[in-house]
Amino acid sequence: MPAAAAAAAAAPPNPNVLQLAPRLRGLVSFPSSYSSSSPFSNRLRLRLPRAASMSAEARVPVAPPAHPTYDLKAVINLALSEDAGDRGDVSCLATIPSDVKAEATFIAKEDGVVAGISLADMIFKQVDPSLKVEWFESDGNYVHKGLQFGRVYGCARNIIVAERVVLNFMQRMSGIATMTKAMADAAHPACILETRKTAPGLRLVDKWAVLIGGGKNHRIGLFDMVMIKDNHISVAGGITNAMKFVDRFLAKEKLALPVEVETRTLQEVKDLLEYAAENNTSLTRIMLDNMVVPLGNGDIDVSMLKDAVELINGRFETEASGNVTIDTVKKIGETGVTYISSGALTHSVKALDISLKIDTELALQVGRRTNRA
Repeated sequence: MPAAAAAAAAAPPNPNVLQLAPRLRGLVSFPSSYSSSSPFSNRLRLRLPRAASMSAEARVPVAPPAHPTYDLKAVINLALSEDAGDRGDVSCLATIPSDVKAEATFIAKEDGVVAGISLADMIFKQVDPSLKVEWFESDGNYVHKGLQFGRVYGCARNIIVAERVVLNFMQRMSGIATMTKAMADAAHPACILETRKTAPGLRLVDKWAVLIGGGKNHRIGLFDMVMIKDNHISVAGGITNAMKFVDRFLAKEKLALPVEVETRTLQEVKDLLEYAAENNTSLTRIMLDNMVVPLGNGDIDVSMLKDAVELINGRFETEASGNVTIDTVKKIGETGVTYISSGALTHSVKALDISLKIDTELALQVGRRTNRA
């Protein structure tokens, strides 16, 4: 198991998170009335020629973001538990003898950046520690359609039980990583960020995928950064009041946290800069929200964003937000902003098509027939 996955798996359980499905392994390993002499078992035992695999040491995994309460192992258990229910995999129990071994191969069904390999290691270990997993690529590598990039060998039942959970995570993470890579390359020299618009319960998984794709993480939650947005400003009675309240709060609580304030007009930028010039402030970043204006011809007007960046003149980090797409991000990045944030990286993800097949040759034949391999 890669170092990042091993560290996460070894972390003590969070007492605030319900550990679901403590007997998952029992649910997927019921005794079978079938014998290993079943004709089907011979095909399952077929071993495919091996490609050169990458050891855990050879791979350099991207560690998941840190979080004080998030329990990655509990998320895995929840995903397995919702599949297993109270009976386990009745399809496997009905068709596959308990002692049959199989080898299954990961196949990329389209081009993209693969992500979730370290998490897949954790899932396989949770289902059955005796499963042997080999990878020929690592998180963050580009894979092309038809590429066989990993294998798992062991109890056929347990491979199939883990299959959908592994693929659900890997396909989502790979989709996020693929889009992040494209956006990050186009945004350079600005850095691409995601937002908190992640799938409920998958905050760290989604943000982990962004890191694998070459992006950077915005705040993880409500606890690790003070971020003053439009609603805070409205309730506080203006942007200057809001910033003043933040400085007082942090001083009183003796907290050293990064502080970002959302601005929507050039006047708000000027007001914030004036306050910062006259006060000892904790402000670290200014968000320039919706200062990218879409035009009728499909282009964008970034003149307001450029003006804001020039006003700030490097005194604080800057972040462009709003109307960020793969088509607009390059032009936004050329304005000189420090960061560009995009909620679409995680809230509108298109999963990367990946399969895990025991009969690899048949799967590739079908894939070629349907133009998916």
